[in-house]
Amino acid sequence: MPAKSTMEQIGKWLESRGSGITEAERAVFEHAVSRQPIARDSYATYEEKAGVGARLADTIARIGGSWSFIGAFVAFLALWTLGNLWLSAADRFDPYPFIFLNLVLSMVAALQAPIIMMSQNRQAERDRIDAAHDYQVNLKAEIEIMALHEKFDELRHQDIVAMRDMVRDIAARLERIEERFSAGRTAP
Repeated sequence: MPAKSTMEQIGKWLESRGSGITEAERAVFEHAVSRQPIARDSYATYEEKAGVGARLADTIARIGGSWSFIGAFVAFLALWTLGNLWLSAADRFDPYPFIFLNLVLSMVAALQAPIIMMSQNRQAERDRIDAAHDYQVNLKAEIEIMALHEKFDELRHQDIVAMRDMVRDIAARLERIEERFSAGRTAP
């Protein structure tokens, strides 16, 4: 009976929707009917498919967006500028306008920006996968809740019918008792 009730709920949902069913929704319905969980770790599945370059981009973006990187980079810049200011004019490898430092910073920015964008694209794809998975889980939960409502309604209906029958039985008994009581009064 549960599978039938669930199938009926799926049918009602499809009728109310009024459009075609997607492959993901069909998979959800199959899981609902067979009473199998649909929840899974979508992050682990996604990470298994990730290549070395994608993981490297995530690592670089994670490091480049941290306070430790900012602190280390500020320390590097301070050492560079102070080192060039304290050295004698003949020993300076990048005199005051720090043109070589500017070139190094430009190269770092030119390499770091696309790597961070690759990582953001991967994160956006992971978010889309998570959103699709959340939709599937929510859809299955909705179907299960609708099936539970249907079961509760059926149980309530059965209880009401049973109570109605009990009230009829009690009313009939009271009527018989009343008839006996009335018959007993008129007899003497």
